[in-house]
Order: sequence, then C-alpha cells, then structure tokens
Amino acid sequence: MRNPDRILIVRLSHLGDVVHALGVFHALHAAYPSAEIGWAVQTEFAGLLAGLPGLARVFGFERRGGIGAWRALRAELARFRPDWTVDAQGNAKSGLAAWLSRAPRRVAPHRADWQEGWAACTANEHAPRLVAPARHALQRMEVLAARLVPGFTPPLRTDAGLARAEEEQGERTLEHRLPRAPGVPVLVHLSSPEDVRGWPAARWLELVRALRRRGNRVLVLSGPREAALGQTLARELQTDDGLAHWIGQRGLRELAAVFAAAARRGLVLVSCDSGPMHLAAAHGLRVVALEGPQDGARTGPWPLARGHRIVRSTRAPECAPCLKRRCHHPQGPVCMRGIQAEDVLAALP
Repeated sequence: MRNPDRILIVRLSHLGDVVHALGVFHALHAAYPSAEIGWAVQTEFAGLLAGLPGLARVFGFERRGGIGAWRALRAELARFRPDWTVDAQGNAKSGLAAWLSRAPRRVAPHRADWQEGWAACTANEHAPRLVAPARHALQRMEVLAARLVPGFTPPLRTDAGLARAEEEQGERTLEHRLPRAPGVPVLVHLSSPEDVRGWPAARWLELVRALRRRGNRVLVLSGPREAALGQTLARELQTDDGLAHWIGQRGLRELAAVFAAAARRGLVLVSCDSGPMHLAAAHGLRVVALEGPQDGARTGPWPLARGHRIVRSTRAPECAPCLKRRCHHPQGPVCMRGIQAEDVLAALP
C-alpha cells in the first residue's frame, strides 16, 4: 500500500477525547511527514488545533448547525479528497463524517469499542480489539495508531505542539496569575455545576480554604461553563496574596501553555474528570483527579505512573463507577458528594 497524500482525522468531541486523538495525529505526522493532514472537529474545540505543527487543515463542524452543517462538511471534505480517513471517535456522528469523506481507506476502532455498534459499518477497516488488561481510552488510540503506522510502539505523544512563543507566554501568564513566593502552589480547576462528574460548590470552598490554612498558594481556574461558580467562590473567599482567581478563562492553547509552565515548575492540578484534566496531563502536569461516575482506569489522567492520583469517595455507592453522563441514583450523584476536602488534601504531595 502506497503512502497517503492526504489523511483526515475525525474526532469531533469532547475536549479530553480530542486531546487523546492528538496521539494519533502525532504518530501519523511522524510516519508520513509529506502527507497533508486535516482534522474534522467541533468548532468549540477547534482552537486547540489551530497552529498545531503539521496539521494542514481544520474542518470545523457546528454541532447545532443541523443538516446545513453536514452539507458544509461534506463539501469541504469533497474538496480535500483524503486517501485515508481515521475515525478516532467511533460513534454514529463521527462515522457519518468519515463516510462523507469518501476516502478509499477508512480506519476506525474495533467494532466492540463503538458507542453505536451498527455505525461501525461506515469504516472499511478496524483496529484490533484491546487485549486485557488494557482498558484506558488512550490505549484504544495506541491500538489505532499501531494499525496505521507499521512498527509503531507506545507511548503516544498527546501534547498540543506548542510553539516557543506560546510556551513563553504561558510562563508569563502563570507568573502573572500566581507569582513565585513562599508556600507550595496548587492549581484548582472548577467543575461545571451541571456536570454529573462535578464536585459541589461547597466542597470547592472547603478545599480552597483548607489549602490556604495549610499555607498553599492557590490559583482557582474556571472556564466559560464554570465562570458563575468561579465568581461565587471569588465572592465567598477572602482574597489575599496567596489566592488568585482566573474566571472564565478562554483559549485552549493558552490553557495548555499555562499547564505546561506549571508542569515545569513542579506544580499540581486538582480537577474533576474533565477536558482540562486531560489537557494538563498531556502537558506533563501532575493531576489529582476527583472521580465518581467515571473509572480512572478508563478515563483518568494517563499514565498514573507519572505521579497522578485518583480520589474517590470512601462511601461511594455500588453503582459507581457507572460511566454515565446522567445520574440515576435516587439521591443524586452521591459518589461525588461523598468526596471530602480532607481526602483531596491527603492525595496532594
């Protein structure tokens, strides 16, 4: 089989999964440096890919755009004319995007790894099934990369390919937000209140107060979805030189650069299972991850050998981890509410 001239990666969402798929991109770019590589992704995550060295095209897909968004994507992909399409997602939506590409070779995860198994027919080639005890989502990307790149060996590289200027700006931003001073610094990324994987606002308050009492300096981050919670914490917490708030942070590459700078300073991030958590781990930042409905062995920071820690409730119900995005427990997400601030403090270095 001759080397491809054009390769399309399809990974439309979510942020953490897009981060994982960066590993497939880096493997393909290293193996086929002359190939023109494009990526179909939802518009809210396209910013992470902008400026990625070796990525020629980003095909933004508006997930609320209806049939018009699909028609626009089909037209763009017809002009791109990929030789290979790599579906790094494995569901009906990504399968349709891959099928619309009309690539002669359409490679996807094993049928058993699809959310909707019937949609696996949109690919004409599948990666092998994960072999036990492999369970993590990134291991699925490793198997996919091995199908595409002869002689590939793990691990995957999953960083955002930051330029020197971006790294330097990340250093300046971190220094501005959390200046060097006595006291061990900790980054805290808040969770979205409506996310079943999130931690209650009261728990975040307890944690930040406890960190300050023990002398840690704290930078509390919130993205657009967590901005209201960030504002609430800023009102509730007494501001001092050791506590800073970054409310409504935007720009995924900016966040990646700050995480990379924090990793170089040996800092730690406290976060629930989320896209920012995976972005931090991909850039070498140690993570203390709060897990309830999610299974850290499948979706937690990878690999745990890098110093990441998983914190679960000591009183979690039998249904946890359920891996669901909606909680069906009669008392709500008790698996997350059961995590105490002292549990998190005990996991921090």
